[in-house]
Amino acid sequence: MKIVGAVLLILVLMFGLTWVVEGNDFFLYKYFGPRREQVRRQVFEQTRSFNQGMIQELENMQRDYIKTPDKDAKAALASIILHRASGYNLDDPDVPESLRTFIAKLKESQ
Repeated sequence: MKIVGAVLLILVLMFGLTWVVEGNDFFLYKYFGPRREQVRRQVFEQTRSFNQGMIQELENMQRDYIKTPDKDAKAALASIILHRASGYNLDDPDVPESLRTFIAKLKESQ
């Protein structure tokens, strides 16, 4: 009987300690969760597949911009291209110089 009581007491203490550490709103997760996700995002943005995909997407948009004869459509495409490129590191050595120049010209024109 003493063993069963001791086991139950240990379980209650473990659950109580967990609640004290995490609290009702998981305050430790609130603090560490966003930081963990930020690190995961930074690691993802450094992957080869992300960089190749972003370069390919920007080059496709560049091609569409060049082919479009309508000035309103070009303005809309320029806005989208600049928005997509704003969070991307264009100084990466994998980014073609022609793409860098194109985006720089779009920035100058707006």
